[in-house]
Amino acid sequence: MERIQTHPILGDSPKGKLVSFTYDGQVLQGIEGEPISAALRVAGVMTHRYTKKRHEPRGVFCAIGRCTDCVMVVNGMPNIRTCITPLEEGMDVRTQYGASDKREEATL
Repeated sequence: MERIQTHPILGDSPKGKLVSFTYDGQVLQGIEGEPISAALRVAGVMTHRYTKKRHEPRGVFCAIGRCTDCVMVVNGMPNIRTCITPLEEGMDVRTQYGASDKREEATL
């Protein structure tokens, strides 16, 4: 997938250096300073979390930090809005299940 060049709220994509981060244990790369969700999109990751009650997948919806569909566990902290959180070298990004990165949190 192509990178998002201009974001309606965050502006133009940074022209920073390539950095490595992990997504559910897999090493990926993105541009330092771009939204985490943008780096994930380029890698083909569209699901960021699963709802607690129905285990329904969610991903980027508003892309401006207003909704919570893109929240993930970042560096051990749940509920981080990945659409407005800048990517940094070495970040640990995990799919969120309910309010954690543990799959059993989102079971019925």
